[in-house]
Amino acid sequence: MGPVALMPVHVQSHVRRVTFNQARVDQLAGAILADVGAAAGELGILFVGDRRMRGLNRRYRDKDRTTDVLAFAMRESLTPYPFAPVILGDVVIAVPTATRQAKQGQRSLDEELTVLLVHGILHLCGYDHERNEKEARRMHRRERMILRSLARWPKLVEKSARARKARRA
Repeated sequence: MGPVALMPVHVQSHVRRVTFNQARVDQLAGAILADVGAAAGELGILFVGDRRMRGLNRRYRDKDRTTDVLAFAMRESLTPYPFAPVILGDVVIAVPTATRQAKQGQRSLDEELTVLLVHGILHLCGYDHERNEKEARRMHRRERMILRSLARWPKLVEKSARARKARRA
């Protein structure tokens, strides 16, 4: 994953138990955007807890449960100004759900977050596995291609509550 020029990636975290490496999250998002031909896009990434994610899922999808990732696309509202950035939208990731899924899948939280970020960005770029089976195959193929293109899993998580507890002991 080399340097990638892109429009701003805005990262916010509303979780206390995990600290993220902003530069690596930006770099990963840039690499994914470049891979899907949207390097000039502007993107928001929000890390939240399960309660906030459940509220978003209920409000915007009428599903009263948490989920791992939501994508809020802005692509339909293209700007009339030719040189203004294209605002792709926001990817929201529920860190506690991602942590549980990582454990269940026997992979690191970094791996799980990377997979979810790829999935969310693809949604912002028009991929939709819920539309039909053909679209689902197309999206899953693209996810695999992007994940394979990464030289290694980026280290997105700086420290977690578990790591801080271990150091204190």
